[in-house]
Amino acid sequence: MKEINEIISDNIKLFRKQHGYSLDHLSELTGVSKTMLGQIERKTSTPSITTLWKIASGLKVSFTELTQESDAIINKITLDQTQALSSEHNKYQIFSIFKFDIERKIESFMAVIEPSGKISVSPHGAGSMKYITVYDGTVTITLDGEKFILQQHESIKFNGNMFHQYNNEHNETARLHIVIHY
Repeated sequence: MKEINEIISDNIKLFRKQHGYSLDHLSELTGVSKTMLGQIERKTSTPSITTLWKIASGLKVSFTELTQESDAIINKITLDQTQALSSEHNKYQIFSIFKFDIERKIESFMAVIEPSGKISVSPHGAGSMKYITVYDGTVTITLDGEKFILQQHESIKFNGNMFHQYNNEHNETARLHIVIHY
């Protein structure tokens, strides 16, 4: 585990770069001197709690976001790093690409549906949204009885709090990307 000074330094640098702020501009926004901000980023000074609150306010992030180690900024995953879950008759496979992120309330999957394969899904809960993009093939998505046909490179977004089904009624394998936001 990283030391707190390193965590704070990394987070301030990250948020500052994400906003495109120079140290001068961040100093104006926070009321913390450019010199102090530079020392914090170089890990040569330990900021007080008051200083951290000023920086968090200036960056418009939570105090916790400054003081807790964040997930890797870049996380590359290849399909062979995932484990497929297959249906009983191998008519479809689900690959968990990015596991459920409790802070962001999101997860990501790839589904591969063979010809005549179907996936039936129960509601995910109030407020959930699903985002589907078809990369290969054609899939029919049934949402509470209404059918939508999605072909390659088409997408759909819908409330995940309804029964839904993905059917491959065609002769080629369908591959889709599924993102669920809870």
